[in-house]
Amino acid sequence: MRVVIIGGGVMGASAAYHLAAAGIRDLVVLDAAAGPGQGSTGRATGGFRAQFPTAINVRLSLLAREKLRRFPEEIGADPGYRPFGYLWLAGSESELADLRAARRVQEGEGLHEAVEVSVDDIRRLNPAIDVSGLMAGAFCPTDGFIQPLAMLDGYLAAAGRLGARVEWGSRVVALERAGDRIDAVHTAEGGRWQADAVLNAAGPWAAAVAALAGADLPVAPLRRQVLPTAPQTALPREMPMTIFPDGFHLRVRGDGRALLLWPDPAPSGFDAAVDPGWIAKVGDMARARVPGLAAVPLDPAAAYAGLYEMSPDHHAIVGASPGCANLFAIAGSSGHGVMHAPALGQLVAEMMNGREPPFDVAALRPSRFRDGGAPNRVGMGL
Repeated sequence: MRVVIIGGGVMGASAAYHLAAAGIRDLVVLDAAAGPGQGSTGRATGGFRAQFPTAINVRLSLLAREKLRRFPEEIGADPGYRPFGYLWLAGSESELADLRAARRVQEGEGLHEAVEVSVDDIRRLNPAIDVSGLMAGAFCPTDGFIQPLAMLDGYLAAAGRLGARVEWGSRVVALERAGDRIDAVHTAEGGRWQADAVLNAAGPWAAAVAALAGADLPVAPLRRQVLPTAPQTALPREMPMTIFPDGFHLRVRGDGRALLLWPDPAPSGFDAAVDPGWIAKVGDMARARVPGLAAVPLDPAAAYAGLYEMSPDHHAIVGASPGCANLFAIAGSSGHGVMHAPALGQLVAEMMNGREPPFDVAALRPSRFRDGGAPNRVGMGL
C-alpha cells in the first residue's frame, strides 16, 4: 500500500511511525516547512493530562500515557514525560461541580488517582499561589509534562529506520481524485505522489487540504499566546501545571522559565504576532495570583503564539472522510494534539490498515457533525 501523509508535525510523525511499524514501507510524509518543528508542534507548551470531562479524551490520554512510558524502549528517545501533576482550581460551587462531574467520568474510564483537593492541599501542592477566593480543586499526580520536539524527532527517526521518507519543503497544492478516491498528491514543487491512501495531518491547515479533494473538514486555527518569565528559581520545575477558574494557568519549563498562559478568546487566524495588551493583562494576573513571581522579571521579547487546530466540539477528528474512501484525517485535537499524538497515530494507523482500534472511537468519526453524534462540549477546556 502506498501512503502519503500530509503534515510532518508530531501527529503526522506518529502516524508515519505506526504505519511503518505495521509493515507499510511505501510511505512518504510531505510538509511545506523547511524542516521539522517549524509548525504548531514547535510552539506547543508541553502539557499532558488525563483529567478530561469526556470519556473519549480520557481514553486517549490513558493510551497515550502508556505509550509515553514505553517511548524510550519502543522509539529509542526520551519524550520528556514527567508526572508533576495538573492542579485545577475552583472558586465557586458550580466550578467545583464541574470538576466533580469530570472526575466521575475519569474514574469510570480507570483514572483512579485523580482526586479532589482542599485549600490546604492546594497550599501544599503549590505554595507559590494566592489561594484567596478558592474553595477546592482537583489534582492528578500522573498528569504532567512532555517535550513536543523530542517526541517529534523520536517518531521521525523511528519511522525513517523503518523506511518512511520525509520530503520537507513540499507544499501540497492538489489532490488528484477519481470517483470517491484520491489517486495522487501534487506539490507546488512539481512532485506527484501516487497514493492508495492519504492521511491529512496538516493541523491548523487541515481544512484547506481537505478542500483540495472537495471534502469538508471543520477545523479552524485558534491562536494561543505564551508569556515566559526570565529564568528563575522562585518556582520549582516540579511545580504542577496550575489552572485558575478563568483559564489563567502556568507551568515551569525545563530551563527554569515560568510560562504564563491565558486563553483570551479574541485571537484567531494564522497571525503569529503576540498582542501587547494581552501581555500586560497576563503580567498583571501573574503578579496578583502568584506572589512567588513578584520579584521575577517577565520577558515580553520572548513571548510567542502558536496555533490550536479547533473542531466544533473541541475533540479530534479521526477516520475516513465522508465521500472520499481513502482520504483519512487526523486533525482537530483542539489543543490536545501533542499529548494525544501517541494514541491518535496508533488509532489512525489501525483504521488505515482495516483493523479494529482497541476501544470505541466512534465519537471521533469525521461524519459526526452530519449525523448528530458529536460529543457534548463541557468544562475543563483550555
